[in-house]
Amino acid sequence: MITLICAVLLLAAGYVLYGKLVERVFHPDGRPTPATAHPDGVDYIPMKTWRVFLIQLLNIAGTGPIFGALLGAVFGPVVFLWIVFGSILGGAVHDYMSGMISLRMNGASISEIVGAYLGTTAKQVMRVFSLILLVLLGAVFTTSPAALIARLTPDWMNTGFWVVVILVYYLLATLLPIDKLIGKLYPVFGAVLLMMAVGIIVGLVAGGYQLPELTLANLHPEGRPVWPYMFITVACGAISGFHGTQSPMMARCLTSEKDGRKIFYGAMISESVIALVWAAAGVAFYGATGGLQAALEELGQSGVVYDISVSLLGVFGGALAIIGVVVCPISSGDTAFRSARLTIADWFHIDQSDLKRRLAVTIPLLAAGTVLTQVDFDVIWRYFSWSNQTLAMITLWAAAMYLVRNADKPWHSLLCAIPATFMSGVSSTYILMAEEGFRLSQSIAYPAGIVFAMVCAAAYGYKMSKRRAQCL
Repeated sequence: MITLICAVLLLAAGYVLYGKLVERVFHPDGRPTPATAHPDGVDYIPMKTWRVFLIQLLNIAGTGPIFGALLGAVFGPVVFLWIVFGSILGGAVHDYMSGMISLRMNGASISEIVGAYLGTTAKQVMRVFSLILLVLLGAVFTTSPAALIARLTPDWMNTGFWVVVILVYYLLATLLPIDKLIGKLYPVFGAVLLMMAVGIIVGLVAGGYQLPELTLANLHPEGRPVWPYMFITVACGAISGFHGTQSPMMARCLTSEKDGRKIFYGAMISESVIALVWAAAGVAFYGATGGLQAALEELGQSGVVYDISVSLLGVFGGALAIIGVVVCPISSGDTAFRSARLTIADWFHIDQSDLKRRLAVTIPLLAAGTVLTQVDFDVIWRYFSWSNQTLAMITLWAAAMYLVRNADKPWHSLLCAIPATFMSGVSSTYILMAEEGFRLSQSIAYPAGIVFAMVCAAAYGYKMSKRRAQCL
């Protein structure tokens, strides 16, 4: 219990202190935002700060801080350190910078941001890369909730039936103005996600469960190494490239740059609190990492969430669990397709105020997602996990270059360059070792990953030294 309390307090302190430092380096000011300068009634719509915060939270969270945290908790309480410091120093910085740079670039999507600060080639690669990632995510979060709803409904309402229903909803959520469906539903379900985390921790304490305390030991039952697997597995609870695709959507709805820390940095910190609760709950409820691993293999992530929720909170917990494992994935899927639409629109300069043009972009995206729903969920998810963290790496490097050019001091860019270097090592090492990658041994993958991270850092150092020379 002490570890969990300290971890939550550290996250709060990170928001107040480190978040303020990042904000000070960026220098938000009183200039008009895209939503106030040219609202279009579809994507650029001014919204109240509290509403934007809850939408952003559900946009970036979904089931990420639940599923990822449970999978990461199999490594033991060491996962708490990654969730806390990964979020404060990496994830929240990533989300804040991607959102705020987008704000300064008229709500540009993440591929356009990368292109502006890493070059034309990087932009083209990022356009394709982010588009594939978003469609993959949309497909994943169609099949998984559809399969669960099918278990809870009559036989004629099978998985295929619910896939169609969810895709129809995605069509509406992608096409309609953001304040219609998303703007009305997301604040409610964002609040439910927070309530669910509070209820779980209260249930654990009331039930006398022994919450895990910090140890640096790797407790993974199969001995899978912490580096790099844990850092890829936790994803949304600490840092996630998917967030960089979502922040520009809310950048188009903010009415003041000075609200950026509350929205972008604050939502990431809140998500990490949720991740901490579920990581602690997984180990505490099943007694050890081995028990949690066995439950995940038998029940899957959705089953484990349902099992914990119903056992701790009864019927109320069951209702929350259904929302958590059904509604939350759908809330990630619809904004994934919406972000994909905006990415294509930015790419080909397609005016999105016209419904016919939005349809022309949206229909092919949903068709591609429909095809991918026929692919095995586990296969898609493995590739998504790596590409997600690679996207975070690229976004952080773009943010570092933004600060090299625009911050008061070039070295201020270290706020992004340090986590970017770390994630470069994580992503490269993982793809060299993983089953879906090159399957190389640790003796090859570890030094190769370090070399790749050093090369990236050296390229950044060269750019920073040139900027410093110009400033002298």
